[in-house]
Amino acid sequence: MNTFLYIDPGTGSMLFSLFIGIATAAVFGIKKLFIKLKFSLSSGKRDTAADKEVLPYVIFSDHKRYWNVFSSICDEFEKLKIPLTYYTCSSDDPVLSQNYEYVKGEFIGEGNKPFVKLNFLKADKVISTTPGLDVYQWKRSKNVNKYIHIPHSIDDLSNYKMFGLDHYDVVLASGQNQIDFINKIEALRNINKKEMHIVGSTYMDGLLAKKNGLSDTKKTNKLTVLVAPSWGKNSILCKFGEKFLTALTKTDFEIIVRPHPQSKTADKEVLDSLMKKFPDIDWNFDNDNFSIMNKSDVLISDFSSIIFDYSFIFERPVIYADTDFDTSTFDADWVDETLWAQKVLPKIGLQLKEKDFDTISDIIKDLIQNKTLSEDRNNIINECWCYKGEATKRIMDYLLNKQ
Repeated sequence: MNTFLYIDPGTGSMLFSLFIGIATAAVFGIKKLFIKLKFSLSSGKRDTAADKEVLPYVIFSDHKRYWNVFSSICDEFEKLKIPLTYYTCSSDDPVLSQNYEYVKGEFIGEGNKPFVKLNFLKADKVISTTPGLDVYQWKRSKNVNKYIHIPHSIDDLSNYKMFGLDHYDVVLASGQNQIDFINKIEALRNINKKEMHIVGSTYMDGLLAKKNGLSDTKKTNKLTVLVAPSWGKNSILCKFGEKFLTALTKTDFEIIVRPHPQSKTADKEVLDSLMKKFPDIDWNFDNDNFSIMNKSDVLISDFSSIIFDYSFIFERPVIYADTDFDTSTFDADWVDETLWAQKVLPKIGLQLKEKDFDTISDIIKDLIQNKTLSEDRNNIINECWCYKGEATKRIMDYLLNKQ
């Protein structure tokens, strides 16, 4: 391969963003000229055809795993017989198999293809859980009235890539911890304040309802350890990998490893290598993580928000690895203070250091018997997960009242 013709992914993304920006400006310029000409030729009569093309509500989901954020919202739109367009980047997104009449699911492609459509979108309100609007390939359309962000986690959002929420108009937060962090970022950057409301968490409400509907929340007698890390160079699998998994496989526990979906692409070489070296481990890639959380007795993670899902829903112990999270490319890097997650993790779990790998079996057994770590759980829940069971109603109230 001619190395002079190689373009690295980062540069490719920049060039694509530049191309989209130029194309957007050109299209809108030509369109504006055309409308002016058409207006003058029609003696000033207004053509309302373009207005009819504006979609009232649009949900954009960059992956099928976020169906747990949007499913209850879609159900409400359908029940109220209000048109909703749902754009997804997954060809097998659950929305596409729903028997909806008023909610229209549409697969808009993968990679960079979806942004061509999104960047020229005509809509009143666009709802998404995807950060990075107007930062990378996804640009604000001049024909969208309001962009609304619904977080897909209940942590403080400091682990979003830098500038992830700067160009949203509205954030419908799960708790005060998210509001507090966004306020700090806006003050530090001296940017316009977003409209923010605490509404709770749709996906956490869904998990809790599922859990409460189970007759038995533990399916096996054998002690089961779930390893569910984040992705990237600071994650457990990338930083400790073989050494960590070797220590786990020496125990008499059932081991399940559920890599972050992004690891399939971002950490592909590491993941492929570990799966080859540890074929006896149960490697789980289910779209829905509920059943695998339900099956386990203890969770080992790093800086993934699954720690809060697991602790608050199943009320079971968690271990978080000492990975020295590198904040340099994240919004967390702007805040010169201890982050919310770092403050609350010691209250709900135990930190695992590399030097402790050889005694990990005893650590897990002791943690299972430890009852003191759960004492502060309710106070933490009140900070990050408000209005339990009410999130869908509060989101719909906001959307419809603002209409």
